[in-house]
Amino acid sequence: MTVLDPLARNLLAPDQAAGRGPAAGKWAWTSTQITLYGGQLSSHFPNSVSVESIPASGYTDLVWRHPYFHGVPVVPGQVYTWWSPGLVAAGAAMQSARVAWYDAATTFISNTAAPAGGVPLVITAPANAAYVRPFVRFNQTGAWDLGSSVLALGNVSAALTAGERPAGDGCPPYSITGYSHAASAGDGRYRDVGLELVEVVSSADG
Repeated sequence: MTVLDPLARNLLAPDQAAGRGPAAGKWAWTSTQITLYGGQLSSHFPNSVSVESIPASGYTDLVWRHPYFHGVPVVPGQVYTWWSPGLVAAGAAMQSARVAWYDAATTFISNTAAPAGGVPLVITAPANAAYVRPFVRFNQTGAWDLGSSVLALGNVSAALTAGERPAGDGCPPYSITGYSHAASAGDGRYRDVGLELVEVVSSADG
């Protein structure tokens, strides 16, 4: 399970949000079309994106991955903001900020794109959505610094376009190690529920 902290300002992992460190497990791309380099040198070293070729479709995608789940867990009806201001600032040849929605069975639901290039995408998670995969779509070759990116709860587009760059808080998985419930005071129709959670820090723990 996971817990979406309502106070989290960026649901991406810290290294993803900063565009730093080894790329494996953090981003997905077609290796014959895109190369990520630089980050493999150090967990603190910035990544750069090189779009080597564009296929016949006219575009190629770079996807931000969750290290454990099919995508970042979401709640239907909740508003989210997605943007990659680092790539925008670097002048990357992107069509727009985009996301792909999936249900709990990891079945694809739909894609959503920002109305214009270079601006944040603000979108409400559709019915039955359980995961989201944020991505950017390149339509020209070139090389750019990856830089910062943000997937946030709520509409934070104004703050992002004003220059705010919240650090990644992440949304890690947890194991339930304890559970309790008891009737609340009064007529007993309600329960006080308690969960003890332990963060899973590697796939071996899950």
